[in-house]
Amino acid sequence: MGRLAGQPERLVANRLSARPALDKLTRLDHLYPFGYSGSLYTVRLTEEFVAWLDELKDKRAQLRIAARLRQAEAGSLGDWQPIEGEVSEMRVHYGPGYRLYFVRRGRVIVVMLNAGDKSSQRRDIRRALQLASELGDDL
Repeated sequence: MGRLAGQPERLVANRLSARPALDKLTRLDHLYPFGYSGSLYTVRLTEEFVAWLDELKDKRAQLRIAARLRQAEAGSLGDWQPIEGEVSEMRVHYGPGYRLYFVRRGRVIVVMLNAGDKSSQRRDIRRALQLASELGDDL
């Protein structure tokens, strides 16, 4: 994984890798002679996104957002729309209306830039655009 514009700590490893649901899928790989992948996308999280998720007081919202990220890994981005440039927004219909901002590089990598709710949407979009420009091409 490449560095981010002089800030290597911004992108962190996928924190969802130790989950039993996808572990069952990955055990199926021996049945497929040409390979099998339980994930369509690789979801990577920025430290800013992880900090936002960890600071979220609503534990049910944390679980729903984590479930939404697992769905994205499986290939279902759900309710999403492009915002500007390569930045898109995933909507989580729970609580105050959470928004998860991401970029997709090819069909392999989804980088969760930052997040917020409907009340901070404009500020969050500006920050997501800034983070996306700092990512560069080497993820």
